[in-house]
Amino acid sequence: MELDLWLMQAMADDSFQRLFGANGCLWRFYSWSPSAISLGKNQNPEEIDRERCRADGVDVVVRPTGGRAVFHADELTYSFFAATELPNETIYRMVHETLQQALAGVGVEAEFCRTQPDFRARYASADSVSCFTASARYELQVDGRKLVGSAQRRHGNVILQHGSLPLSSRHRQISRYLAGASRELVEAVDAGMAEKTASLDEFTDAGYAELVPLIVSAAGTSAEEGARVLSQDDLERFGVSQVSIT
Repeated sequence: MELDLWLMQAMADDSFQRLFGANGCLWRFYSWSPSAISLGKNQNPEEIDRERCRADGVDVVVRPTGGRAVFHADELTYSFFAATELPNETIYRMVHETLQQALAGVGVEAEFCRTQPDFRARYASADSVSCFTASARYELQVDGRKLVGSAQRRHGNVILQHGSLPLSSRHRQISRYLAGASRELVEAVDAGMAEKTASLDEFTDAGYAELVPLIVSAAGTSAEEGARVLSQDDLERFGVSQVSIT
């Protein structure tokens, strides 16, 4: 999360445009070790039982974006960065179109969510602690269940969008880490996760290693100069080596 925020801030520097071009963007892919719960930047941290997390070896971090908690266990996480005046909603759809194309490459036909919930009212509900129990417009679903959860943050003309694609159902274990939750609340969160969320292993044997090249290829088809994987020299010129990611 620290590196995502740093990259977002670095994108505003002219060195990015010199390295990647005026219309360039950056994708980053990663997973989590150890597992972690990330909280939206405005979420109440008291909702999470840190002692239980510590006992299970689960990290707790705060995302630079908003939204609700995500339990990151078996998943593919992406981050997308661009210096652009395009509206947030346009970027949201473009990024998910790229992910949709990659998922089709492993036989998963994901569809856009066509509605936008009232998130202010949603967040007032105690069982809204998990990001995955509600879908925003243009997020990806399979059979009406959320497969990719994403969030954005904009600073000036620089936008960060990142999101989670669960590879297994372990993301549903978030109810284990709710602080002071009643049995009724745990059951409500579990029921919402089972009803409203999906994981990649339900539809394909493909995983992280198969999906990342497909996302890169799909991103390249929509770019004027195609896509390329950055070398260590590229990263050092961009200044990534200066950031601690431990």
